[in-house]
Amino acid sequence: MPVGFFKRMRTRRLSAFRSDQKGLALVEFAYVAPILLVLGMGGAELTNYALTQMRISQLAISLADNASRARQFVSGAAPRFREHDVRQVFQGAQLQSGGLDIKANGRIVLSSLERNITGGQWIHWQRCFGEKTNYEPQYGRQGTGAVGNTYPGMGPSSNRVTAEQNFAVMYVEVAYEYEPLVFTTIVPSQTIRKNAAMFVRDERDLTGDLLRDPRYGNVFNPSPAVPDADIDLCA
Repeated sequence: MPVGFFKRMRTRRLSAFRSDQKGLALVEFAYVAPILLVLGMGGAELTNYALTQMRISQLAISLADNASRARQFVSGAAPRFREHDVRQVFQGAQLQSGGLDIKANGRIVLSSLERNITGGQWIHWQRCFGEKTNYEPQYGRQGTGAVGNTYPGMGPSSNRVTAEQNFAVMYVEVAYEYEPLVFTTIVPSQTIRKNAAMFVRDERDLTGDLLRDPRYGNVFNPSPAVPDADIDLCA
């Protein structure tokens, strides 16, 4: 065959190859897919972090509210707050936490802020829940402020909470160990801390059981009694 024939065939094939756009979209997708994947997963990471922050905040508020309402009615006397009530509000928090599993991944501190005999702020009792025992109460341990008037109350200095005479405040501190889904560079592993406080809604017997060990504060433990081994005094 003449040489010109082969040249024409080659020219036609090259021309057809240049105009062939089959697979062009696939090539473009291959370029942008990693970027889209990073953006998508990054958005999911930020959304998960924001939702976790909100859920821990709501958990702290709900627990403080439940603790402020719980009581045992006593005929002819002020309602009492019991160890059984403490257990109930903690179990409610565990159920509310759902997949976050606050018991395994966090620590809750429930404090009763009251006034001492001289009118100073006082953490009369404290109970804890959760397996992350390395988290300490941020605003004082049980017994802080028992004497004198130097203890200012609970919470950051910009938003201090104080109790009124003959009333208690249920103060909740929640610490949760957050682990990112994928990207630790976007949202690193960290501790999410949330606080909440609620005044006790009704009267409450703040004197406590005088026959009970003072280390339990003024929390009663009638039937159904909670065993001592199950009471976490945040020690």
